Amino acid sequence: MSSTQGSDEGGAPEQLAFIRETVRRAKPRTWRGAKRAEHLPVARVVVDKGVLTIDKFFDYEVPAAMAEDARPGVRVRVRFGARVVKGQREGGELHDGFIVARLEKSDFPGPLAPLAQVLSPEPVLSPPLLRLCRTVADRYAGTLADVLQLAVPPRHAKAEAEPSPPPRPGPPAPAPGGWSRYPAGPDFLAALAGGGSPRAVWTALPGPGWPYEIARAVAATLAGGRGALVVLPDGRSVARVDRALTELLGEGMHAVLAADLGPRERYRRWLQVSRGSVHAAIGTRAAMFAPVHDLGLVVVWSDGDSSHSDPRAPHPHVREVALLRAAEEGAAVLLGGHVVTVEGAQLVRTGWARALGADRETVRRTAPRVRTVTDQDQHRDAAAQAARLPSVAWEAAREGLAAGGPVLIQVPRRGYVPRLACGRCRTPARCRRCEGPLEAAGADAPLCCQWCGEEERDWHCPECGSFRLRAQVVGARRTAEELGKAFPRVPVRTSGRDAVLTGVPDEPALVISTPGAEPVVEGGGGYAAALLLDGWALLSRPDLRAGEEALRLWLAAAALVRPAAEGGTVVVVAEPTARPVQALVRWDPLGHAGLELDERAQLHFPPVARMASVSGSPAAVADLLNLVRLPEEADVLGPVPVAALRGEEQERALLRVPPGQGAALAAALKAAQIARIALRTPEAVKVRIDPTDIG
Repeated sequence: MSSTQGSDEGGAPEQLAFIRETVRRAKPRTWRGAKRAEHLPVARVVVDKGVLTIDKFFDYEVPAAMAEDARPGVRVRVRFGARVVKGQREGGELHDGFIVARLEKSDFPGPLAPLAQVLSPEPVLSPPLLRLCRTVADRYAGTLADVLQLAVPPRHAKAEAEPSPPPRPGPPAPAPGGWSRYPAGPDFLAALAGGGSPRAVWTALPGPGWPYEIARAVAATLAGGRGALVVLPDGRSVARVDRALTELLGEGMHAVLAADLGPRERYRRWLQVSRGSVHAAIGTRAAMFAPVHDLGLVVVWSDGDSSHSDPRAPHPHVREVALLRAAEEGAAVLLGGHVVTVEGAQLVRTGWARALGADRETVRRTAPRVRTVTDQDQHRDAAAQAARLPSVAWEAAREGLAAGGPVLIQVPRRGYVPRLACGRCRTPARCRRCEGPLEAAGADAPLCCQWCGEEERDWHCPECGSFRLRAQVVGARRTAEELGKAFPRVPVRTSGRDAVLTGVPDEPALVISTPGAEPVVEGGGGYAAALLLDGWALLSRPDLRAGEEALRLWLAAAALVRPAAEGGTVVVVAEPTARPVQALVRWDPLGHAGLELDERAQLHFPPVARMASVSGSPAAVADLLNLVRLPEEADVLGPVPVAALRGEEQERALLRVPPGQGAALAAALKAAQIARIALRTPEAVKVRIDPTDIG
């Protein structure tokens, strides 16, 4: 060995690399013939293999050497697909899994394969978390293994070896603080501090106070002796709530679970929650499964944000997981935001939750003044042609800069490009049968609905009667260039997908931002003005939620502006008669959500009805639709062509069922997928329950 090491300088590194690779590929020993555990010799395991046909538990024999460590909730390695040879199971591929139970005997008649390895004695899959993951998998027609991959982070041995600090005593019940601005706010906090489980849909007032109000709700829950979980849409919101909690409770009372922490640090903090060292956790989407002990409160901020829908199978939504957890564990719920989603309005209307908002006088005192400018006015305005701003907006920006504050200018992001809208009044072109968006495949092609596939050969605008169509939007970069020329010697800052600013100084500047990327004014002073440009581009998105999403983005930006009494002004360039624009002017998100809910009920669309989307190649979608056994009252919309994937033709169908049949729909789709696998159908079909975008 020594001669080999001294032969050249690269010998040692090559040997080390070989040793590492050998260790990495080393397989656990074979326990064939080993003595089995005397007490509870059978381990029931969920195998980390997300295939629908094996979405069940499997029994394994526990060797005596593993009897102490093989506890329910620990990670193990097992051999899957072993063969029976001379009365024993041999071979098979190694897979990770979790022990869910220890049993005295198995109901499987044949011989059991032994556990291959206990990866860690740390119990990471608690019974409540297992039940939640099973419920989520069934609701979204997925597998338990896929949900467990979302719920339990990968193991990091060094983090696991570190001891977690002992839990700190609970804080005293906090004063109402900002909750005193809401008539029911102090009572809500008192119920949390008393160990109760109130459920509320919270319409937050504009201004920088919402992180501190969430912090007080968490503190009240901890004071009542229970745990709290807060899920937010992005890292900037997490940082604001983290700061508020630290100011109110001090260090060590909560854990932040964010993806940018790195695998070791995030797992270390997750273990603190799992071990009960801290009883409050905050984070982004993945934190919805955080194993908080004795959960007493679940907070979801801005539940309409698309970031709350997981892009990985089976695509659970944070809001729905929160409601499932609250029902399972008897926890309080706080769905908060500057806007109320249609799902939130439905919870209020059914009595499952209560509306938690301020009175009109408080809203008027804290909200900025909102003015509207039509797009037609902008085209007739000479100032708009030169500076991309109507005179009203230009004047508001000039006055805001003169007052010594920054001015926010929101420009629809590049992705918000409407398919077709009226060329005169910008009303979206929609199907007369199902209200779906219309699109033309080519210059001479007829209009076709993207939801039901119906052709529309005689379209005209229902608002103004025009036959002209258009689709156009101007991006943030061009807007920044033009405004820089219109306001020389004023700093211009941009915040968007490439570089999102967390904050800007409280000094004169133009801040150009795409929706959702608006930075906060440092010091809590707020913007002097906000200009919301190209409102028609948001309203004309070919999506069922276009109006709700536009209002959410506008209110989020307007909430950063100073109150009207301090000169704060918001100018929105959109048709003043549009329902979201009127809701913005009146600052009435709950009323807007109620009207949207009424329309959804008439059209039998979510959340009044349950829906699933099925997408794939035309042959695969047709195959699945032929196999699926839908509930009697189910409707099938489509299939219709969708955007090609890697040059291959794709179609999508929407399946709709009445309320109360969502579980039957999910079970039917899952059974059809299993049947396709059994028939060895080669082409995959993507199934998504309750899709957030059906446009």
